[in-house]
Amino acid sequence: MNWLTKIIKAGEKIKTAIKERASKADQEASAWTSCSCASGPILKKDLEANLFVCPSCKRHHRISPKNRFKLLFQNNNYEIIKTPIPKDDVLGFTDTKPYKDRLKSARKKTGLESSMVVATGALNNINITAIASDFSFLGASIASAEGESFLAAAQHAIENSNPLIIFTSGGGMRMQEGMISLHQMPRTVLAINELKKNKIPYIVVLTDPTAGGITASYAMLGDLHLAEPGATVAFAGKRVIQGTVKESLPENFQTSEYLREKGQVDLVVERKDIPKTLETLLSILLKKNSDISAEQNETSENTQQFSKVAS
Repeated sequence: MNWLTKIIKAGEKIKTAIKERASKADQEASAWTSCSCASGPILKKDLEANLFVCPSCKRHHRISPKNRFKLLFQNNNYEIIKTPIPKDDVLGFTDTKPYKDRLKSARKKTGLESSMVVATGALNNINITAIASDFSFLGASIASAEGESFLAAAQHAIENSNPLIIFTSGGGMRMQEGMISLHQMPRTVLAINELKKNKIPYIVVLTDPTAGGITASYAMLGDLHLAEPGATVAFAGKRVIQGTVKESLPENFQTSEYLREKGQVDLVVERKDIPKTLETLLSILLKKNSDISAEQNETSENTQQFSKVAS
């Protein structure tokens, strides 16, 4: 390859990059969006009004922590908990560009310091601590900052006797931080063990996608597991597993519905029904449901009467 060919190829790469960036900017500025079902263009405001669920195929699109908490805590009645942010890029990692630059871009894009956000508020009359991740922040991958967020959430839940609810999302551990990111797996497991020791309910809501080390740690250790419809929940990719076992896999393999069939998920719940479902489950776990309490008292009285008759 001579010098002229190299220059031409470099020029083509630059043109392609400029076009891609312009196309992305146009998409973000547009009032329209689309869904993978190819049902046609959808107004962004209409999709948002429908809780970011496609009206045609019911696909649950990914949403930001802000929109997640807006749905969970009615009337935005919640408070964001500030969590520790460790020093950036202690390994000095660089691939096609420095890790510090990737973090800077992600923070500018999302307005967040890390991909994991912690909030506290009331679900009806039940105070809870909640965690949500933003897939737009480096694929919601887990690094030291996210580990600190999870531990801060668990600590807050224990200190305030709050149930901890997590909406999982992300492609796994962030390899730009190497073993530091992998270390967050056992750290989150230890935090969950502390929740269990203190009898604090820990409920996991699996959203699309939940994968890798996230699935291999805190995403599968809940007291109860809910999932949004159609969410991909996996450790390794489907093609990798299929190539390893040399067998065809079911069409719905690694979806929330498939996991429900196999007993790994307790309930598949549409996004609009998640707050009410969580409220009901927490009322039962915390014995705050008056109807259930009345039924338990009635059962107890019937048992006592039966015992008297039997004696």
